[in-house]
Amino acid sequence: MPASDPCPICQKRRRERFCPAIGEKICAVCCGREREVSLDCPSDCAYLITAHRREDEHRAPLTAADAPFPDVAISADIIDDQQPLLASVVGALLGVADEHRDLVDADALAALMALAETYRTLGAGLYYEKPPVAPLAQLLYGAMLKFFEEWKQPERRAGAPASKDADIFKLLVFLARVCRSRSNGRPKTRGYLQFLREQFPHAVAAPATEASRIIMP
Repeated sequence: MPASDPCPICQKRRRERFCPAIGEKICAVCCGREREVSLDCPSDCAYLITAHRREDEHRAPLTAADAPFPDVAISADIIDDQQPLLASVVGALLGVADEHRDLVDADALAALMALAETYRTLGAGLYYEKPPVAPLAQLLYGAMLKFFEEWKQPERRAGAPASKDADIFKLLVFLARVCRSRSNGRPKTRGYLQFLREQFPHAVAAPATEASRIIMP
């Protein structure tokens, strides 16, 4: 028999869990099935936090086939040498995400991939630009492109060393791989963005001084 007070999503099962995304209780099945799919879950939802923790415990390593730009080799030395830029890039990315709350991991990945393509050609002495199609991904792409242009100006780097286009390219590939590794692929997930916030808790406020704790994917 249907529940007397059914879940507002499936209209079948009993309401069990309060869903902050819609402001009322839903059943456990719909919580698991619709989480980050049709439900735009806030990052502080207890059920979302538990689900992400469980995903982290069972996360498979990123395979070469799934890695963005699998032909590109990235050493730990590159990441260490570019720490000021890495922290500043994360700060810029999270700054855009904070201003545009609808931005999700898929937008971040699309922007990072497009930026990496742009900087790969710049490193070869050419110029090729193909921004993402999705509006928020395109917005992030434009903001990050502007950030890198400003970074090339010594007065904006706060004493940090200059970075070659080839170094920026590899850093973007690294961030894209971390995104592919840390995101669960659900259309509304922000697991990667939340991961960056945890790894760089002061990135937006003080991007040039925050050190990375990200492990190479």
